[in-house]
Amino acid sequence: MKNPLMLTTWSPYVVGAGIGILSWVTFAWMGKALGTSTTMARTAGVLTGLVAPDHVYGNAYYQKYLGTAAEPKAWFEWQFALVIMMIIGALVAAKLARSTFVEHVPELWTWRFGPSKWKRYLVAFVGGIVLLFGARLAGGCTSGHGISGGMQLAVSSWVFFLAMFASGVVTAFLMFGAKGRSHV
Repeated sequence: MKNPLMLTTWSPYVVGAGIGILSWVTFAWMGKALGTSTTMARTAGVLTGLVAPDHVYGNAYYQKYLGTAAEPKAWFEWQFALVIMMIIGALVAAKLARSTFVEHVPELWTWRFGPSKWKRYLVAFVGGIVLLFGARLAGGCTSGHGISGGMQLAVSSWVFFLAMFASGVVTAFLMFGAKGRSHV
């Protein structure tokens, strides 16, 4: 039997249970919901503060996450560590599984938009910015709303999650059309 840590794909049930346990731990030990988009807001505030500290400490949104000039809050905290560890964990998992799969431009994207890596990277980057902006506007990201809020049966989280999936389906049909399914 192969070591489960060396598999290229894991059971979604095992991963779901692991995320559930991680959520319980964050609630129990830190009194916080699992999420990552706040880290991006803090990081933006810290970087902006390097060139315009008065703007950051005078902005109510940034004060919520970074405090004031007189009483600053720590910007490197458990959520920031979580983001870093997700990247490290993905790298370790790929190395353990000896995964060598690299795909810069998926086949479906090539069929619809051509083989340009830079076009694909640009669209992915802009899409990430739009998703992050929406996550901050909604008060949480897919992990904050979809996992933590969903486990608490928060109506706002279920609305967010359903809207995210519905908009994803609509976007996929707008970008690739119904014929795109035959090219996957």
